[in-house]
Order: sequence, then C-alpha cells, then structure tokens
Amino acid sequence: MRRNADSANLRIFCPDELVSNRLDAVFDVTARCTMQSIHSDDAHLSPDGRVLEVLSEHCCEGWLEGYVLTGRHGLFACYEAFAPIVDSMVNQHVKWLKAASEVPWRRPLPALNILLTSHTWRQDHNGYSHQGPGFIDNVLNRKHRHMRVYLAPDGNCLLAVAQHAFASSDRVNLIIAGKQPMPQWLALDDAIRHCANGAGRWNWAEVGGADNPAVDLACAGDVPTLETLAAADLLRRFVPDLPFRVINVVNLLALAHPLDHPDGLPQADFNSLFTADRPVLFAFHGYPHVIDGLVDGREQAARFHSEGYREEGTTTTPFDMVVLNRISRYHLAERTLDLAQRDDAAAAALRAHCHEQLADHALYIRTRFEDLPEVRDWRWPDTRSPGAHRTTETSR
Repeated sequence: MRRNADSANLRIFCPDELVSNRLDAVFDVTARCTMQSIHSDDAHLSPDGRVLEVLSEHCCEGWLEGYVLTGRHGLFACYEAFAPIVDSMVNQHVKWLKAASEVPWRRPLPALNILLTSHTWRQDHNGYSHQGPGFIDNVLNRKHRHMRVYLAPDGNCLLAVAQHAFASSDRVNLIIAGKQPMPQWLALDDAIRHCANGAGRWNWAEVGGADNPAVDLACAGDVPTLETLAAADLLRRFVPDLPFRVINVVNLLALAHPLDHPDGLPQADFNSLFTADRPVLFAFHGYPHVIDGLVDGREQAARFHSEGYREEGTTTTPFDMVVLNRISRYHLAERTLDLAQRDDAAAAALRAHCHEQLADHALYIRTRFEDLPEVRDWRWPDTRSPGAHRTTETSR
C-alpha cells in the first residue's frame, strides 16, 4: 500500500475480518473507505481509504471482480471456511477470462487474487463450523490455465508467491497461508527460487542416501509442512539409517500432468523430484483425495499415499486437530515405517514412542487445555538458524 500510494490502484476487500486475519498493519498507511460521516469513536475510516470492508463475501468478491476489470489490482482476504460462499462467482469470472482470452483485441487483465487465512488447521476457538478446506476442490475442478493454487509453507514463501500473483494477469490466484506464527524454513532467496519452481527437495531435512530413498515425505501447506519436518526429525533420531526425501510443494498444480495444466511438471522432472517408483507419503492441507486426483495420469500414481483433512474437528488445541485427522508427526512417522516396511528394533522403538506421546497428548490437553510442551515448543534441531536452509530444486 505504501509503495502504491502514488498510483493508488490497489485495494483490499475483506468481509469484516481484516483485524481478525491479522492484516491490520495496513491501517498504518491507509484506512477503511467510507462516504458517510465519521464520528470520534470510529476507527480507521476515511473517504480516501484503500480498504473496503463489509460483512458480505458476495459484495467483497464482486467488488474485486469489478475493480480488476478496470485494469486495477486487488486482494480478497477471507476465512477459508467461508470462501465457498463465492464459488459460483469465481467460476463465472474464470469462464469470462477464458472467453475473453479468445478475443484478439482484449487486453490482459490483472489477476483476481484470493487470500485464504484463518484456515482449517488453526480454528482453535471457532471450532468445527470454521474448519473446511473445500474451496481448493472447487478451484481445482476447473483445472484450467486461468487458475492457480499456492500453499505457502512460511512467511518468505508467502512474500514470493504474493509478488508473483500481483504481477500475473488473466487468472485467479488462490493463496492459502495461516495467520498464526510459524517457523521460517527458507531464506528469502531460497524461497523465491522454491516458489518459482513450484516444488522442490529440502535436502537439509533429509538423511544420507536420500538420492536412493526408501520413502518420499511430501507436504503442501504450512501446518502439514511443520508436521512433516517434525516427523523427519523423529525418523532421523530413531531410525538414522532410513533414507528418505523431504519434498515441499508450493504450486499445487505442479503435481498435475502437463497435458492437464501448463504448470504441471514434465514427467522427467516429476520423477527426478519424487523418484520413479518409491512410495510417497503426502501430507496435504486439504482433503486427501485432492492429491490423488492431481497425480492421476502420472506414472505409478498408486504409490502416492495422501493424508489431510478428514472432516474431523472441534474446538480444540492446534496439535489435537492434526491428531484427529491422522496427519500428526507421530502418525506420519509410523506411516513412513509402514511404507518402508521397517519392523526392526529401531522401528519398534519409534512406534512405541509415538504411541506413548499420543496417549500423553490425549490426557494432557484434557487436563491442561494446551498442547504438550515437546509439541508446542518443538524446533528444527539443526544448528543453523531457521530460514538459513539451502534447498535443492527441480529445474524448470
């Protein structure tokens, strides 16, 4: 907003959730727009404000559509569970983009950018009614060149994705990132490269022999990424001779076959990233079947085993949400042992540890109403500072 002050062609549209979504720093440089009288007890109101806020997803998304049709830029920020309210509106906009792209004299239009925050995995007090990642399904049902879905694993990746989204045209960009504090996995330069490629190996989280892994640990989304890396930490400690890869996906449509979507990785690059024949355990932000559908048509697609939101939720702690949906670090670690067919003493020790921790978790949250300290305070055990990790990416 500050950099756009002279051009004044950028607006944020939000259904009365800007503060709740922790985007209120924007009020340091602009305000909510109003044409009415302003009273002494009103907060952040101005006739020149660049934020339009009213409790109607329909109004906000419709305003954004009209705004980008004039050649200007905007962002629709919304709770993830309520985004399906405007599904038909987004669908019609995509159809219009497709039709307009076939008219030679039509100029490109700025992208319609949607930010889903306050997402499924961190509805600690709102509960089950606010837990629903189904808008991803709605978008992917189009699987068209005018649609993109980005799941930022950390803040630097969110910056890289947002920069790309605002510079793009003739498309709808769906960006999903939580509002809660999360670890910073990648330095900014690494994050920019990672997001440009759409997916890549995080070799700093792997163990020796990952060029010939027994299992690939893949993830998409901030919370699944956290749990995957915590599972990798467990595997490194308990079963250090088990080779595995860690793969993070930012651009979800990189998984699609290139015949289905222009961002789909070529099969050779796909095999280079996920190997050609090893089992893949994929921890996903949304419903597990989304991953199954995206890799359908890939060689040996049956080797992908997806975990994600299984419609289990309540008002509970952050970690209990991943436990309820079997996507916790302990579930992922055990599932990795299953896929690697490990049943030796080291694997048995890890399984016993996972079972013990899950039992302790169930008791602790019901007596202390918060997550276990070893879960809540977990950090990647590398001596390097978070955000300084180097990455190996798939070339595109």
